[in-house]
Amino acid sequence: MNRCAMAAALLVCGIAARGEAQDRSFDGLSVDLSNLYRLSKARTRSISPENLSGEKGKGGMATEGTGKDAARDLGQKWKVSPSVKIAPGATLTLAQIDGPGAIQHIWMTPTGNWRFSVLRFYWDGETSPSVEAPVGDFFASIPGRYAQISSLPVAVNPGSAFNCYWVMPFRKSARITLENVDESAMTLYYQVTYALAPVPADAGYFHAQFRRSNPVVYKQDHVILDGVRGQGQYVGTHLLWSVHNDGWWGEGEVKFFLDGDAEFPTIAGTGTEDYFGGSYDFENKETKRYQEFTAPYTGLPLVVRPDGLYQSQQRFSLYRWHIADPVRFERDLKVTIQALGWRAGGRYLPLQDDIASVAYWYQTEPHAPFPPLPGREQLELN
Repeated sequence: MNRCAMAAALLVCGIAARGEAQDRSFDGLSVDLSNLYRLSKARTRSISPENLSGEKGKGGMATEGTGKDAARDLGQKWKVSPSVKIAPGATLTLAQIDGPGAIQHIWMTPTGNWRFSVLRFYWDGETSPSVEAPVGDFFASIPGRYAQISSLPVAVNPGSAFNCYWVMPFRKSARITLENVDESAMTLYYQVTYALAPVPADAGYFHAQFRRSNPVVYKQDHVILDGVRGQGQYVGTHLLWSVHNDGWWGEGEVKFFLDGDAEFPTIAGTGTEDYFGGSYDFENKETKRYQEFTAPYTGLPLVVRPDGLYQSQQRFSLYRWHIADPVRFERDLKVTIQALGWRAGGRYLPLQDDIASVAYWYQTEPHAPFPPLPGREQLELN
């Protein structure tokens, strides 16, 4: 048997073994290559401006919409309503879904300032959102700066296409809103694809939270996440790091305080670039420059370099997805990162940089209320 045939046989045997071990009632909500072949009773639905309710057989029925003029010679069914407009200061409900089920994919192309469009997700009728973050930060992107991301749960593709593949289960309902806090109207093309099926009893709810320290308080950590109560697992971090000093900025350790940890954490990393899957300053030894990269679980997709005039500060966009290594907690969770560089004499220098973060995790409900989202002027990236 040649090597390719042997690999194929091993794959088939592995799939068969997994299939025998799995419960026969595959729900179809969380799908990957190991179970893609399995049939289920899940019903696929999708919400877009062409089918705002996601109802079966109700797509492409619009007679009014942003594409009406372009379709004036063609009429109904010919892309009459491909997008929506969101007025300044307005909040639009993008999706309202009755469960049980799970969101499986979100695609959107928001215009305007990505820091001035705020995404919120609500599960099972809750009034306090489980997801609250500017749209660009949620999709691991710097406002106004395109950078391709080719990771498993988040993909950013040309020209400004945001994709999210986090599985988001809900038992009673799901509601997604987008608030435009800008002074100008925005245009949004989007699609939310989901499956309707029973949700397993042990399924947690997806959460994401934005925080910003501008600047980081001297000799204090930036708090990525705090106040989490309940059981769950931490699954990802995105940082937008704006450096205020010369020299290397990434000596700070990421720390996870689990289940009652007080002064000292259970998990302490060895440095910022180490946590994000790199090493030795992300430096390309040949070019003597930072080396951008995008990978399934870790990435440095964008480095903003000074231009010698108005663009004076370095900025870095970094992501780390804990998919193969989720950080489990039973009662509570806190996550922090230090801002740390070097000073003369080979000594560490506590930095006062601008760090914006999004934390991603699953947990049982109810969740603790989030800290108030910064106002528009505090969100703005100069």
